[in-house]
Amino acid sequence: MKNSILLGTFAVSLLSADLTAAQTAEKRSLTLEGAERIINASKAKAHELNAPGGVIAVVDAGGNLMALERIDGTFAAGANISIGKARTAVLFQKPTKVFEEIINKGRTAMAALPDSFFTPLQGGVPVILNGEIIGGVGVSGASSAAQDEDLAIAGAEAATAFSSTDPTASSSAVTFFDKKQVDEGFAKGAVLFDGGDGRNYMVHASRRESPGMVEVHTKDVDILYVLQGSATIVTGGSMVDGHNIAPDEIRGKEIVGGETRSLAPGDAMIIPNGVPHWFREIQGPFLYYVVKVR
Repeated sequence: MKNSILLGTFAVSLLSADLTAAQTAEKRSLTLEGAERIINASKAKAHELNAPGGVIAVVDAGGNLMALERIDGTFAAGANISIGKARTAVLFQKPTKVFEEIINKGRTAMAALPDSFFTPLQGGVPVILNGEIIGGVGVSGASSAAQDEDLAIAGAEAATAFSSTDPTASSSAVTFFDKKQVDEGFAKGAVLFDGGDGRNYMVHASRRESPGMVEVHTKDVDILYVLQGSATIVTGGSMVDGHNIAPDEIRGKEIVGGETRSLAPGDAMIIPNGVPHWFREIQGPFLYYVVKVR
């Protein structure tokens, strides 16, 4: 009798557990590290497009702000606009470009919705992992609405590198470039890998046929490896007539002082961030890999 009671109790417990499981579902959530990776991917895209500014906001699946970063030079109001875009993309489960187009086509009544949760401006995109919306990213303050969206999409696409069980884990997939892709890159000088999945490095297939301007990358370390041709490079010293051409990128006319070296195939060089460098003479075509690390 006692055993029957115990078995009955156990069966009821199992049934209760099954009913509970049937009424609830496991839901993935975006972590702070995941939000930061999304922002890094958007910033990498901004660097690639030479975007003059931008505020990047990331919200969770409930529209709550998780992370925000304002690129130097962006107008102050961009923060609230970016948050609104990200929140709208999550709560309505659509890119905000959809709503801007609807209003532009005459359905202006939508513009009367409270702006506390509805910002119908291009530049907000849901962040989706395995078909499930886990957050949203909004960008405001780049050179155009289309560029806002480009940066937001790059950030959202970083989620494809998240593990299905851990939204902050990187994918272990290997990136491969065959000889044809590499040759095509060096034929004109191209970015092989732009760091768009939130990684902190880029890979360039660089080509020079004439001297260039003095360069200073305030955040990126350049790691060079020479494949073909030769060049004279000057590093260090003082830049003349330096000016910003993009966030964290400075160009100048020449270097006063500094150290001069000749580069030939097989040579390698590491140029720390903040150090002026100038390809003063080129015997080309001069082909070299550059790995940029931030």
